Amino acid sequence: MSTRQDMELIAELVAPGSRVLDLGCGRGELLALLRDQRQCGGYGIEIADANVLACVQRGVNVIQLNLEEGLALFEDQSFDVVLQLDTLQNLRNTEKMLRETARVGRIGLVSFPNFAYWANRLSVLLGRMPVTKQLPFEWYNTPNIRVGTYVDLERLARKNGLRVLDSFGIQAGQVVRTLPNLRASVAVFKFDRG
Repeated sequence: MSTRQDMELIAELVAPGSRVLDLGCGRGELLALLRDQRQCGGYGIEIADANVLACVQRGVNVIQLNLEEGLALFEDQSFDVVLQLDTLQNLRNTEKMLRETARVGRIGLVSFPNFAYWANRLSVLLGRMPVTKQLPFEWYNTPNIRVGTYVDLERLARKNGLRVLDSFGIQAGQVVRTLPNLRASVAVFKFDRG
């Protein structure tokens, strides 16, 4: 997540005491917040050596794993909540990872940069790929394999038999429920297997 406010908004969606799996957990900030403020336990999955070390130093349980290989080491419904925050756009097999998220967790929470946000649209209209807080890289050096929109993820979830329990956007640390595809730079979805 890009800001502390954004992390706190996501943390509010996780029931206290939940067993959590955070896919692409980065430096473990959100897992530490969930542990300290909501008494949650669980694991982070991370591939980058420096981030794994930061998780360990923070006291966060972490497994070094490439998400492209899937989540076969976890049984069905092993976790109450599976987080996939700012990760989906970096994966090649998006549909498989959404289904895996729903398989190993009772609830899935996904967030990603919303490419349809008005400022991104304006940037493209003016002839440039957007460079923002949520999309901080130039087009030629981005780790993002794809860009998506709020509407795209909603359709993808339903196509894969997932039930959307809640969805909204985040802009400047605030929840956006009115026209989130246009007014929010981050899209957030909460879903289950339906």
